[in-house]
Amino acid sequence: MDLLAHLEAYVATVDETSFSRAADRLGIAQPLLSRRIKTLEAHFGGLLFDRSRRQVATTELGMLLLPYAQDVLDRAQRLEQVARSAQQAQARAVGVPADRAPAALARVIRAGAERGITLGVRELPPQERAGRLADGSLAYALLRVPPEHAAYRVSLGLAGPRPLDAERPARAAARAGRGRPIHLEDLRPRRGGATGERTVPLPILTLPEDEVPDARDRLGRAVARSGLSERLVRPAGPAATALAETLAGRAMLLCDEPFARRHGADWAPLADASLHRGYDVGGTPRLPSGDVPEWLSAVLAAAAGAESAVRAAGRPESTDATSRLAARG
Repeated sequence: MDLLAHLEAYVATVDETSFSRAADRLGIAQPLLSRRIKTLEAHFGGLLFDRSRRQVATTELGMLLLPYAQDVLDRAQRLEQVARSAQQAQARAVGVPADRAPAALARVIRAGAERGITLGVRELPPQERAGRLADGSLAYALLRVPPEHAAYRVSLGLAGPRPLDAERPARAAARAGRGRPIHLEDLRPRRGGATGERTVPLPILTLPEDEVPDARDRLGRAVARSGLSERLVRPAGPAATALAETLAGRAMLLCDEPFARRHGADWAPLADASLHRGYDVGGTPRLPSGDVPEWLSAVLAAAAGAESAVRAAGRPESTDATSRLAARG
């Protein structure tokens, strides 16, 4: 017997003095309510209602048990409220890209605290963020999607050392123009100087955030179309090592502008917008409400380095829910 459901039927009938009105109040059929009352009477060994009159009357036993039944229901309601409050107060893990600025992550944490929500930030690779969101170990996460299907976009470009003199070995980005969009074909070997020797393009290192199948394939095809060797692009490994190679002038690093500037590197954006990062913010289905709060989407996008001008009313008009799910795989 579901004691709480049966006690609810009993208390509602006492309050309404009518089986039909009590059933309407509880949103159940009257025969079901009557069965619950009879089951409860059998359990307690006595009638709770006198059915011999035109109007339902509560028996002496019914009046005796009424305050205890109300107390049980009140305690059960308080128990549920405490459980909900505890669930809401628990820290909700949020998956974000690695190597984000601490100040940007602090804004995410503060935004949650201002709304009574404890957020725990987890820096994870893109595929691990998607996996942990699916299994419920993350409450929210920034998900990598193709830029044309993204709610937020982050411009990618090539970083190199700040040119100190004309003989600096990493001159490819400077040759493309500092701050001006870089076309990959501009990095092709050229003959120059008095000897006419061909310059050798520097390798392009990619961070773990861009080591996702779709992004890798797009970059590989773009490199091939530009006439460069696909071996020119390789994973960077640890970010610190990649930065050291870049600042030493031995490589160029594919990254976003805030990351490059924060570490003292020169940066210029890629002209091909299809190579930029695309993000959407997802929430685990295990949360009470499946929707991601608008304020959280905004601060997470800012932490990822998304430009506010790129975001238009949440998502591009041409992107529907089906295409976004397909883009996530």
